[in-house]
Amino acid sequence: MTPDWLSLALDSLWPMLYAGLTFTIPLTLITFVLGISLGFIVALIRLYGPKPLVAVVRFYVWLIRGTPLLVQLFLIFYALPSAGITLEAFTAAVIGFTLNVGAYTSEVIRAALTSVPKGQWEASHSIGMSWWQSMHRIVLPQAARVSIPPLSNTFISLVKDTSLASVITVPEMFLAAQRIAAVTYQPLILYTEAAILYLLLSSVLSALQVRLEKKFSQQNGSNQQNSNKEGKDDSAHQH
Repeated sequence: MTPDWLSLALDSLWPMLYAGLTFTIPLTLITFVLGISLGFIVALIRLYGPKPLVAVVRFYVWLIRGTPLLVQLFLIFYALPSAGITLEAFTAAVIGFTLNVGAYTSEVIRAALTSVPKGQWEASHSIGMSWWQSMHRIVLPQAARVSIPPLSNTFISLVKDTSLASVITVPEMFLAAQRIAAVTYQPLILYTEAAILYLLLSSVLSALQVRLEKKFSQQNGSNQQNSNKEGKDDSAHQH
C-alpha cells in the first residue's frame, strides 16, 4: 500500500511540473535573454558612452543592486497601479527580473571587456580593423570566455529566484506548491517536493554549464586565430 505522503507527492508532481514548464522556465529564459542584452548595452555605455548617459546607467545599476528583488517586484506590480500603471503579473515579473538581471550582468560584462588587454585593441587597429570589427572578432570572444562562468551562475540563480514571482500571483512552480498545500494542509511534503524539483533543475543546469565552459574554452583559441587571419585578409584587400 502506498503511503499517504507518497501518494500526495505523486499526485502533485504533474501540476508542479506543468507550472514549471509553462511559467518558471519561460520566465527564466525570457528575462535572462532580455537581461543580458540590457546588461551588454549598459556595459558599453559605462565604458564608451557620453558622460550624461554614463551617469544615468550608473544610477540604474546602483539602484537595482542596492534594493531587494522582492521589493522591486512589489513596486512594479502593487505600487504602480496607484500611479495609473497596471500590468499583468507575468509582464510585471518579466520587467522586474529583466531590470535586476541587467544590472548585475552589466557589471560582469563590463569587467570581462576591461579584462581584454589594450594591446589587443592596438593590434587589431594596426591591421586595419574598425572599432566594430575589433570588438566583434577580437574582444568579444575573449570577454565571453571570461564572462561565461559568472553569467551561467546568474542564470542558475535566476531559475531559483523566479519563485519570488509567486508573491505577485504568477502561477509558477512554487505557487503551484502553495496552492496544493493550502488545500491538503501538507506544507512540509509540498514545499520539500518543490525544493527537490528546483534542486534537480539547478543540478542539470550546473552540469550543462561545465560542458559549455569546456567546449567554449576549446573553441575560443581557434576562433581567435581565424579572426586574426580574417582581419589581415581584410587589411590586404583594403590596400
